[in-house]
Amino acid sequence: MTNWKSTTLTLGHSPDPDDAFMFYAMATGKIDLRGYRFEHILQDIQTLNERATRGELHITAVSIHALAHVLDHYAPLPSGASMGDGYGPMFITREQGVGDLADDEARRTWLRGKTIAIPGRMTSAFLAAQLYLGAGFQHVILPFDEIFDAVRRGTADVGLIIHEGQLTYEREGFHLVRDLGAWWKSTTGLPLPLGGNVIRKDIPPDVRSELSDILRESIRFGLENRKAGVEHSMAHARGMDIPLADKFIGMYVNDYTLDYGDTGRTAITRFLGEAAENHLIPPVKNIEFVK
Repeated sequence: MTNWKSTTLTLGHSPDPDDAFMFYAMATGKIDLRGYRFEHILQDIQTLNERATRGELHITAVSIHALAHVLDHYAPLPSGASMGDGYGPMFITREQGVGDLADDEARRTWLRGKTIAIPGRMTSAFLAAQLYLGAGFQHVILPFDEIFDAVRRGTADVGLIIHEGQLTYEREGFHLVRDLGAWWKSTTGLPLPLGGNVIRKDIPPDVRSELSDILRESIRFGLENRKAGVEHSMAHARGMDIPLADKFIGMYVNDYTLDYGDTGRTAITRFLGEAAENHLIPPVKNIEFVK
């Protein structure tokens, strides 16, 4: 029988200010880790999604899109959500005036004639884009932090932007075509579920529950000690100043992050349900969160 307190648990998350904020208390010993040891592994979300399909990490952040492909190995944790409540991944372009098109159908028609740079096939951004445009749009896959340059060079006509690009695209000289979080909210009345934390199912239920409590306490500590948490996250802010990083963190670390709640769980069910109905992912049944 594994002694989980003598095992160094691998904890995967993105090198982004919101994730750094979320795990600030754990990484700096601000809370009681109850005898557990963690190795923080920082990788981009597409890489973490791929690793999750192989069950490589004990605990990891994943895209909600990836849940459909990892539930054999992992159970979702109730905390750690990134929910776009009226905002989210964005289509951006160098062309002016596209965002002023009359309606979504006009924007869809324009976008379907373009090459779109996406940040990975298993990202929730790509799944939301498929729900918005249909599955067959022309795209190229790039690391999320190379998308601005690709659009600037003309390698792609449009970028599907995630992370801090949602706040910096205008100063980088780009124009908004459509915010998919805003579209989803207007269509469903729900936040767009983007990311969450999962834990391996070979870890016993009582240990999963205790680890879940530790992660939730880390998030709570950050929210209650916001200034220190934001300052800690600046090492991962990629050109953002403190006010902008604080704004970004506020978008994606909030009450939903402490616990999805009924609204968050409904949003996940709706998002993955519509994706399954459109044959974009396998059917997903009975998502059971760790208690």
